[in-house]
Amino acid sequence: MALPCSAYSAQNILIFGDSLSAGYGISRDVSWANLLQQELKKTHSQYEVVNASISGETTSGGLRRIAKAMQAHQPALVILELGANDGLRGLSNSETEKNLDKIIKQVRSANAKVLLVGMQLPPNYGAAYTKQFSSMYPKLAKKRHIALVPFMLKGIPAEQFQADNLHPNALAQGQILHNVLPALTLLLNAK
Repeated sequence: MALPCSAYSAQNILIFGDSLSAGYGISRDVSWANLLQQELKKTHSQYEVVNASISGETTSGGLRRIAKAMQAHQPALVILELGANDGLRGLSNSETEKNLDKIIKQVRSANAKVLLVGMQLPPNYGAAYTKQFSSMYPKLAKKRHIALVPFMLKGIPAEQFQADNLHPNALAQGQILHNVLPALTLLLNAK
């Protein structure tokens, strides 16, 4: 299979997430993924952002899709942002963690770097469940020796969420980029 010409001149960064990365409810032009591409044009022009995020995606759906996505895009780096939908549906935290771990293994077996993006849940599932959920991200990052963004939505005020109180609006996208960029830049600058 021949690769497109662009595959030879750029290295892909694959964003593999859910609605928070797919730009749910906002124009794609103002999504943090698009803002990232604009930023990289200035600082790391050899990288091309490919956004394979799907609204409503769970870790089990991501696990089913990751091999095909890796083959299609051959990324140098994957920004893995999944798990929120598992948590909001009250799915087993241990199953979510296993699925994320399997995705990470597949990405690394393709010699790509991983940036794991952590999430937190609203308190309505109880303290034990939400604490276990949020702690699985640093636990996985430590276990697999990968980079971590502790909380994707850190610093976003309540008024910068859409009416569902789950999805950030267009004004919040710059803050999401600000939360992701430091860890990503370290990975891009590492030899």
